[in-house]
Amino acid sequence: MIAHFRLASDGFGDVDQRERIYEAQQLMEAVTEEAGVGEVDGNEFGGGEAVVYAYGPDADALFKVLEPTLRSLPFRPAHVLLRHGDSETRVDL
Repeated sequence: MIAHFRLASDGFGDVDQRERIYEAQQLMEAVTEEAGVGEVDGNEFGGGEAVVYAYGPDADALFKVLEPTLRSLPFRPAHVLLRHGDSETRVDL
């Protein structure tokens, strides 16, 4: 699962935006571990976007656990790519 969030500027976003992503990532790591559905693997900032990566054997189960936190972030437009083998599904947040 790869979550994409548009930030306010074309660079790395501002400090507050990055901090919100870091806090959300910590929460996602905890709920993912607790549910046993995979792991949150990190993030990237650049080009006016924040991207958060998470992996697990079932993309839908992983998204179900992470969806509340992902939707709580205020950055829009935003979307998630769910990978199922060779196919990919986009979910707009």
